[in-house]
Amino acid sequence: MFDARLRPLIDPPLNAAGRALAQLGVRATCLTFAGLALGLAGAGAIALGALGWGLVLICANRLFDGLDGAVARARGASDLGGYFDIVADFAFYVAIPTAFGIMDPANTLPALVLVASFVLTGVSFLAFAVIAAKRGEETRAHGRKSFFYSTGLAEGAETIAVFIAMCLAPQWFATIAYTYAALCVATVVQRSAMAAARFGG
Repeated sequence: MFDARLRPLIDPPLNAAGRALAQLGVRATCLTFAGLALGLAGAGAIALGALGWGLVLICANRLFDGLDGAVARARGASDLGGYFDIVADFAFYVAIPTAFGIMDPANTLPALVLVASFVLTGVSFLAFAVIAAKRGEETRAHGRKSFFYSTGLAEGAETIAVFIAMCLAPQWFATIAYTYAALCVATVVQRSAMAAARFGG
């Protein structure tokens, strides 16, 4: 919901950093995997109850996720890089609620519900992208990407805000998880309506 609106604010500094890193020979895929490692380390920290470290590593993951795209734009994006980027994103998204479920057994059911909603959202997102690519459609609403990024109520910025809230207020994990899962399901409905309007007939 907010991703496209944030792009004009975050892209200029990210692109400047990306150009600098590209000149140093840094590859986007290396940043992608480094970011994934940081995100999974954050999940591990949360599972062990170290929420402060989890929060720091979540933020680090998102920084690397922004930098890998900036470096890719500076060096020239690749299809393989785009593939690894989206796989790393969803691995991170699934790992964080799973970690909260491991940390406290009382979180298991809401964590499972949230992960299931992420799967549904991811399927709708990727299915939309596949059909849009088949039809030769493009969008720059989320910046220059390797494939079509459809908008929705629950996007990256909202997900990170939710993860931060979970780290800061773990006692509210279940409420946050169920609420965001509902927003993810609403996103699937919204994206399905967009697909029907765009691809129907």
